[in-house]
Amino acid sequence: MTDENNEPDRPESPQGGLRRGRPPEPEPALEEPFRADLPPERRKGKGGGGSRRWLGVLKWLAAIVVVLVLAGAMAAVAAWNYVSDKYLQDLPPVPSREQLYASTRAPAIKFYDMNGAFVASRGPQYGERVELGKLPDYVPKAFLAAEDRRFYHHGAVDPWAIGRAAYANHKAGRVVEGGSTITQQLAKGMFLSPAQNIKRKVQEAALAYRLEEMLTKDEVLELYLDRIYFGANTFGLDGASRTYFGKPASQLNLSEAALLAALPKAPSRMALHRNMDRALKRQRLVLERMRGENWISEAEMRSALARPPQLASTALSDEGDYGYVVDYAQAEVLKMVGEASPDLIVTLTIDPRLQKAGAEGLRRVIEADGKAIGASQGALVAMDSTGAIRALVGGTDYTKSVFNRAVQAKRQPGSSFKPFVYAAAVEKGVLPTDTRVDEPIKIDDWEPKNFGGKYAGTVTIENALARSLNTVAVQLGQEVGAGAVANLAMRFGITSLPPNPNLSISLGAYEVPLIEMTSAYQVFQQAGNRLTPYVVAEVRTADGQVVYTHQTTSPVPAYDVHWASIMVKMMQKVVTNGTGTRANFGRPAAGKTGTSQNFRDAWFIGFTPDFVAGVWVGNDDDKPMNNVTGGEVAARIWKDFMLTAHMNLPSRDFDWLLPDPQAIYEDDPRNSFYEGLAQEFGEAEREADPDPVRITPPDPDPPEQHLEPEPN
Repeated sequence: MTDENNEPDRPESPQGGLRRGRPPEPEPALEEPFRADLPPERRKGKGGGGSRRWLGVLKWLAAIVVVLVLAGAMAAVAAWNYVSDKYLQDLPPVPSREQLYASTRAPAIKFYDMNGAFVASRGPQYGERVELGKLPDYVPKAFLAAEDRRFYHHGAVDPWAIGRAAYANHKAGRVVEGGSTITQQLAKGMFLSPAQNIKRKVQEAALAYRLEEMLTKDEVLELYLDRIYFGANTFGLDGASRTYFGKPASQLNLSEAALLAALPKAPSRMALHRNMDRALKRQRLVLERMRGENWISEAEMRSALARPPQLASTALSDEGDYGYVVDYAQAEVLKMVGEASPDLIVTLTIDPRLQKAGAEGLRRVIEADGKAIGASQGALVAMDSTGAIRALVGGTDYTKSVFNRAVQAKRQPGSSFKPFVYAAAVEKGVLPTDTRVDEPIKIDDWEPKNFGGKYAGTVTIENALARSLNTVAVQLGQEVGAGAVANLAMRFGITSLPPNPNLSISLGAYEVPLIEMTSAYQVFQQAGNRLTPYVVAEVRTADGQVVYTHQTTSPVPAYDVHWASIMVKMMQKVVTNGTGTRANFGRPAAGKTGTSQNFRDAWFIGFTPDFVAGVWVGNDDDKPMNNVTGGEVAARIWKDFMLTAHMNLPSRDFDWLLPDPQAIYEDDPRNSFYEGLAQEFGEAEREADPDPVRITPPDPDPPEQHLEPEPN
């Protein structure tokens, strides 16, 4: 009921009066049940208003979540774009499953000498592909214990391992533990460099995910065991088992398996033939981890520790004096077949008897006299009359220095280069009996001198070569031109000369390798024909298929046989009564000594009808020797080697030599007039002085002084 002013009735107070100033409280109504089946706007009863309030809150929360998710997604996209642009642009592609297993690798090569005896193995050593089902159970578990114990319980990347490694490294203040899974290690080994940087780690993880999308866990582990490096140039579990223990991986015992599992962490530092003690310490750790995982019993662990593995005898062998040969031969083989060939069997041209003689002879002289003469290194190369390399020694000790001084080193040949100067002059018509005056000369600012500062006056060409007179060599070089000398040397097989050398080429100022010098001398031995030296006789695949066989080809004419005959005869006099007499071993031989500027290099290169050989002695750091010339220690080493090389051969001369051409003088019609005039002057002189003092004319060729040229 309302009054006329339509105001509501005011309720009475509990005492029956009215409560002024407050509206009357409504009487409580009967509650209706909450109807969840009705839309919110029609719901009545308990909770209706609260639901609307919570609904608003939920709407706001949902909106916030959506915004956060969108922001996170945008941040993730931005981060991924950043990572992709910075780290994944050059991510290597993962090949197909088939290509993964057939991934190319450098071939493993086994080398044999000319008699078929095994010399050495080179290239990566691989064994058979492993299958987990054919290995003892403890073999793969040893590798899991060493590298990734949770391999079967995580994905391509193990966040727990990464966190554990980060904590351990932080605590130690340095990197003491890694967090890479086996899959990551496989990805790194197959596709990436070992560089330690964030880019490599990101790429490693991305590739690991791709690998595990393609392969099962077992397949990943098998591929890992096939590809990991074990030191000693050995890859793969089966290859390592055969290399170190001489048996397949399926026959490994627990102790051997744990020892091999210790190697991938630091394969070079712990290679078993070099650092067994360090590898055994890590082997113990592997066995203890296996025990901790209950993969082996306490008794099995103790038994494995009590029986350290014994290496196969082949694991301790080295290449001895064949190291330089095998390096050179391997490079030649790879030129023929390429990097992606199957495993190979190579037969070399090396004669083991001569290889031993060359290496031991060189080493013996350097060890005995090296300190006194100031020489620490040497090299030797020898070829037979077909160009086959029968001995190649690149230094005194391959284990201390693998630098091949017979092939890789370029040194000044000094006077051993002069035969090419004389050969160029002979080609232009100069004869051995022609004369030149050995005297001081000056060409612009250059004043070449003889060794010792002495001069012989008028000498024949052959005498000047035998005595290695510098001034005559320079005169001949000037007459024919430095370019002509270089052209001839290049025809003979020397490839390292500049196209436009200066006149110092006459004295061997340009650096050349010993193998090229020795091969170039063979042109003289072979009557002017050039042969290409070779060290590889045959290449076969491991299953016997012939890949390459050296074919004897016709020699390349490089020099006229008449001129070659002249040169051989002149070079024989170097050995019989010139600067190379210490090389004389009682058989027909020709050669030339050489000494470079300040006695830095001593050479002797010479040949018989059967062999050509070259020797170099000096120091790697170019330090001068103690006044050592090529006619001394190098000639002595050459002689000792040649004595061995010819031990079972008959003595013979160069049967192709030709008579020297004679100078032809044409009679001048005016000669009779001048002869008559000279006779008249003679008669007049006798009438004026009937008792003249007789003067004996000087010898046209002074006695040989065996002078070695001043090094230049």
